[in-house]
Amino acid sequence: MSTADVVLPLLPSKPTREDVPQDRVLCEFCTAKCCNYFALPLETPTTREEFDYIRWFLLHDHATVFTEEGDWYMCVHTTCKHLRADHRCGIYETRPDICRAYTTDECEYEDDWVYDQYFETPEQVVEYMDAVLGPDGERIGDGRRRKSRGRSIRGPKPALLPIL
Repeated sequence: MSTADVVLPLLPSKPTREDVPQDRVLCEFCTAKCCNYFALPLETPTTREEFDYIRWFLLHDHATVFTEEGDWYMCVHTTCKHLRADHRCGIYETRPDICRAYTTDECEYEDDWVYDQYFETPEQVVEYMDAVLGPDGERIGDGRRRKSRGRSIRGPKPALLPIL
């Protein structure tokens, strides 16, 4: 028997969002994607120093950066310590407020994640930074570029993560 003759059983497909019965919870049919990452907003980078912080994030395992509708986010791909094997919450009754406030109204159930930009490696950030700022300068407020003189930018570190 060749591999072409092997018939694999069809995996049950999950129902579409619209086909989930009214008396059921959408989470019953999902693999808990929302419990396998978290994303934090970032300020939009405009200087080489700010892009370098993003490059640094991506030097760490399980981190990515994406943009969506012009907003920047750092994403950490990590599973909640309380996610059970059946994809349900092990501390549902005492879960954090952020989990309580989360709804399935616009969740990733459909598997159609699309981002404006998605960065997985520091090299991708450098390529994008050079395309936006130019390889030899920095963009300034009015859109013009200023030549870099090889010196570091003085002053406090930019606040990339907002205080919540």
